[in-house]
Amino acid sequence: MNRLDGRVALVTGAASGIGKATARRLAEEGAAVLVTDIQVGPGEATVRELVESGHHAAFLRHDVTSESEWEAACAKAVDDFGGLDILVNNAGMGDIKPIEDTTLEEWDRTVSIDQTGVFLGMKVAAPHLKASEHASVANISSIFGASGGFGTSPAYHAAKAAVRTLTKNIALHWATEGIRVNSIHPGFIATPILEQARGTDIWDGMTALTPMGHLGRPEDIAAGVAYLASDDAAFVTGLELYIDGGYMAR
Repeated sequence: MNRLDGRVALVTGAASGIGKATARRLAEEGAAVLVTDIQVGPGEATVRELVESGHHAAFLRHDVTSESEWEAACAKAVDDFGGLDILVNNAGMGDIKPIEDTTLEEWDRTVSIDQTGVFLGMKVAAPHLKASEHASVANISSIFGASGGFGTSPAYHAAKAAVRTLTKNIALHWATEGIRVNSIHPGFIATPILEQARGTDIWDGMTALTPMGHLGRPEDIAAGVAYLASDDAAFVTGLELYIDGGYMAR
């Protein structure tokens, strides 16, 4: 399918994992993709793979906590590809510490990337998205943005929950402006980082908590983003899309 022909996407945290799979899927659907990440080597490698496959793509090193770097990213999308239609706020980080062991510095860093980065992305991209006839924002939250998880990672949970509600707030704000805003809530996904835990108690525990009996793939999340970015979701805004193998149905 080429549901995204002629559109331009900006995907943050796209050097690996869910972001890379999303960049690939959007490109396969016809979009030109600006891949951004703080990891330069892997980010450039992602773009080489896309270009070698015949897609339009470019890379920019991008710290999502910086408003000026957001301005540079949006400007590059416009300069390189002619506009901005699709924004995927995917960049994020987390930890597994309990609240007693979480420092203020660690809290601030996680919230800055996972929450403030999403705010800045939508704020800075707003005029470009308003100029698009097919504007769509997909904010990557988490199952832990709507549940208490394991009682650890308080900053991650708080930030991802904020993304969930912020998405609804901006969806309502832009409802008559032609910009759809939705959140995606991945469950346990077999990203390269988690793959290191395959065969361990951690992997087995995540599998046991997933009703479908296996972890998801980055491509599963990418498919959800592609749907929300396409005209198939033309009447969809403010949605929480859970791609979690049934975790939140428990």
